[in-house]
Amino acid sequence: MFDKTFWNDRYSSKEYLYGVKPNTFLEEHVDIVAGPVLSLSEGEGRNAVFLAVQGLQVLGVDISEVALSKARALAELNKVEIQTEVADLAFYEPKKHSFGTVISISAHLPSFIRNRLYPLVEQALIPGGSLIFEAYSEKQLSYNTGGPKDVDMLMTTEKLEQAFPNCAPILLREVEREVSEGKGHTGLASVVQFIARKHAE
Repeated sequence: MFDKTFWNDRYSSKEYLYGVKPNTFLEEHVDIVAGPVLSLSEGEGRNAVFLAVQGLQVLGVDISEVALSKARALAELNKVEIQTEVADLAFYEPKKHSFGTVISISAHLPSFIRNRLYPLVEQALIPGGSLIFEAYSEKQLSYNTGGPKDVDMLMTTEKLEQAFPNCAPILLREVEREVSEGKGHTGLASVVQFIARKHAE
């Protein structure tokens, strides 16, 4: 799942695999997003470009240089600029106390990577900074509408609550919703949604 060649091949089409419109959960809550923004597993740029159009400074991180090249092209098409960084989240270390918001949209990671990365994500947020997170839930295994087939990479509200102990939950829920994000994510799905604010230090 985290092989660079796999993801470069997956993103190699001229078509945008997950579409060019932002994730609807992010779009609904954009009013709480403060820059600079770190977007984990940004992919082809749909979320980063949306945030940049709002006037926010965004760094999109992804393992695929092919995806990030398409992200920069999408930004140019929308007459905005985004920063990109090719990185494997298994080893990525975001800069401490540097981001007003971290977004994680469909960044499905095995627990051994989450356990290393999520404490670093908390450290990367400035005091009072926000985390916006959406991922497929464990129940998604019974749907055929996208997402990994490994339960370890799927989320629950309990997993998220435990993963970010230094953030106060604002919203934490598991919901069923229609997802329409290109060919990659389409149809009725079960997702976990999480918004939290880092405690003041």
